[in-house]
Amino acid sequence: MNMAKILLIQPNKWGRGITSIWIPSHAAALKNAEHDVTLFDSTFYQQWTENEIEYNTENKQYLSTDYSEQIKFNQNDIFEDLQKTINSFSPNIIFWAGLSSHIHGEGEYVNIQYGHELLKKIKTDAIKIAGGLQPTAAPEIMFEKFGTVDYFLRGESEILLVELANKISDMKNFENTDGLIKKINGKTIVNKPQQIISDMDLIPPYDYSVFEDQIFYRAYNGKVIKAVDYEMSRGCVYVCSYCVETSIQQYYGFTETTNTGVLKNASSYLRNKSAKRVFEEIKNLYEKFGVTLIRCQDTNFLTIDSKMLNNLATLIDESKLPILLYIETRPEGINNSSIKLLKKLKVDGVGMGVEISSEEFRKTDLNRYPSQEKIIDAFRLLRNAGIKRTAYNIIGLPNETEEMLIDTIKFNQILEPDNITVAFYSPYLGTDSERKSKKMGDFNNYEFDIDNQLRTVTKSVGLEKKVLEFYKTYFSKLVHDGLKDLNELKKLYELK
Repeated sequence: MNMAKILLIQPNKWGRGITSIWIPSHAAALKNAEHDVTLFDSTFYQQWTENEIEYNTENKQYLSTDYSEQIKFNQNDIFEDLQKTINSFSPNIIFWAGLSSHIHGEGEYVNIQYGHELLKKIKTDAIKIAGGLQPTAAPEIMFEKFGTVDYFLRGESEILLVELANKISDMKNFENTDGLIKKINGKTIVNKPQQIISDMDLIPPYDYSVFEDQIFYRAYNGKVIKAVDYEMSRGCVYVCSYCVETSIQQYYGFTETTNTGVLKNASSYLRNKSAKRVFEEIKNLYEKFGVTLIRCQDTNFLTIDSKMLNNLATLIDESKLPILLYIETRPEGINNSSIKLLKKLKVDGVGMGVEISSEEFRKTDLNRYPSQEKIIDAFRLLRNAGIKRTAYNIIGLPNETEEMLIDTIKFNQILEPDNITVAFYSPYLGTDSERKSKKMGDFNNYEFDIDNQLRTVTKSVGLEKKVLEFYKTYFSKLVHDGLKDLNELKKLYELK
C-alpha cells in the first residue's frame, strides 16, 4: 500500500482554543495506517475570528480572565497561508467537519460551511471531502449547498476515511464505498450507510500532537488553564426533538423510542472506550501537553457503562494525576451513588440542560421528561458535594414565548447555578424541531451561519431577533440581579 497525504482543516471561527474531537481521532486512524497527516488550523487568524470568548465574557456567561494576553493571533492572510500550505504539502485529500461526540456545541455544526468558504478561493488538485452532521441528515442537498466539495461522508468516518485514503493512494476505485455521497452526471448518488463503529478501541489513541500548543489554553472559572475536548463514548439514549444526536441515531437505524423520549435497543448505540484506554489517553495528555482539565464532550456522561466508569475512577484515584474532569449529563442520572462516582473521577464541573423552565413544554415540544423537582434536586446534590454546576438554557425555541423565557430566568434563580450558558435555538438539519420551525416560517429550508452562541438567524414574529439578542446579553444579569430592572434595560436596548 502506498502512502496518501491528507490535509485536515479546522475552520474554527471562535478565536479560542477548541480541540475538535474529530481531528485527533481521524489523525490517529490515518497515521496508524501509515498515511501522512497535517492540520491547517484557522483558530487564531485575526482576519477569520469572531472572538466568541470576548462576546460571552461581556454578557457574563464567562468570568473575566487574561486569556487574550496568553495567546497570539496570526495577522497573515488566511487564504494565502492555506494556499501556501497546500502548495508545500501537496495533499491527495483535504478533509474537514467529521463527526464525533463533539456535536452539540462549540460551533461544530457550521464548520462544514466555514471549510467550504476557506477552500472556494484555493487552487488544488486534491480531492476535497467533507463529513459531519449535514451530510448525515440531508445528503441529497449537499452538492447544491457546498458546490466545491468533491465527496461527502456520512456518519462516523475515521475507518471510512482510512479506507478511502488506502484506495486513493493505491489508485483503486473508491466511489462504491459505503457511507459516501458522490455526484455522477449531475445526479447525487447516496451509497448505503457504513457500519457503526461498535468498539471505540478500534480507533487508535487520539493524536492531539497535530495542534499547536496555544490551542490547549482555555478560560475556565476565571483562570486560564490547559484543557482539551475529549470523548470516552459515543451515543445517547435520549431522543430530544431539537438535538442533532437524533439524526445520527436515524442514520444507523435506531428509530424506535418509548413514550418518554428514550431510545429502544440503546445498548447497541451506546459505545465507550475501555477504562485502560481512557486512562492512558488522559495520562498522555497531562504528561505530553500539560493538560489539567479534560472537557468531556460525551453526550450524556452518566449513561456510559458503569463498570467502565468505576474502573476508570480507580485508575485515576490511584494515579494521583493532577487532572480534573468537566462533564455533561442529565438530571435523571444525579443521585447519591453517582455523586460518589463523580467525586472519585475528580469531576470538577457538571453541565446539565435546563433548556426551558416549562415542564409541559419540555415534554410536548422537546421530548424531555425530567420534572422540575428532579432538576432542582440534581443541582442541590451537586452543590452539596462541592461540584460546580452549569445550567444550559435555550432561547428562541419554536412556540416559546417571552413569558416562558422570563420563567426560565426565574427557574435559574431557584437553581442558583455556578455558571449559566445561554444558547440561541438553532434549527439543526434532520431534527423534529427543525422541521417544525420551517413549517412555522421561523427559518429557511436550509440555514447558513448557524452558531448557537454567537447569533440567531430566526425570522420569528413571536420572539423577534432583537428580543432574543437582548435576552442573550442580559440573561445572566437578570438571574443574578433579579428582574426589577427588566423594563429599564429594555428601554436602553430600544425594545418596546
